Amino acid sequence: MKNDYRARHHPAYWAFIVHRVSGLSLAIFLPFHFWALSQALNGSQALDGFLHWTQQPLVKLAEIALVVLLAAHMAGGVRLLMLEFLAWRDWQKSLLAVAAGVSVAVGLAFALNVV
Repeated sequence: MKNDYRARHHPAYWAFIVHRVSGLSLAIFLPFHFWALSQALNGSQALDGFLHWTQQPLVKLAEIALVVLLAAHMAGGVRLLMLEFLAWRDWQKSLLAVAAGVSVAVGLAFALNVV
């Protein structure tokens, strides 16, 4: 039981959780994205109405969260590929920190562009 506690507080465990949650969140978002794109098929007025709705602050915040999730999932995937194909296994904690830093930096850059 004690080893289970330590495993759940290891940075690699949290990277695993973030990668899975971000992937699931992106998969849940995808049908909504396709629905939003389909608004263009209903004419320019429907698309303009939808685009006007997206200017709300809560939607902007959700958009920023989505970009952070996308960056976290991408950085986590690149980290896993590096661990799989390169002989850098001793650098795992450094790769975790780089993946988290890239995710935050991309999210902040996007937030600064949106606001």
